[in-house]
Amino acid sequence: MSTSTLWLIIGFIGQACFSCRFLVQWLASERAKRSVMPVAFWYFSLFGGTTLLAYALYKRDPVFILGQATGLFVYCRNLYFVMHETPKENHA
Repeated sequence: MSTSTLWLIIGFIGQACFSCRFLVQWLASERAKRSVMPVAFWYFSLFGGTTLLAYALYKRDPVFILGQATGLFVYCRNLYFVMHETPKENHA
């Protein structure tokens, strides 16, 4: 397998994980009968975003790199909030 094929597979895996976050959010909202943001949404965002950032770095695409790096900050910050909230603040 060539290096470019391997990176293409990594890119598709990252995109699949990133896309799954919307499926997770939709299913959780349907189950709750209201709009919710499950913690799994942020983990899928973080894993997919990290994988896509690695792919963007390989491709040397500054637009893609900036977008994914900025998103990673947001995902990490939201996970920080989730991990440090008190039990009665948890709404999801």
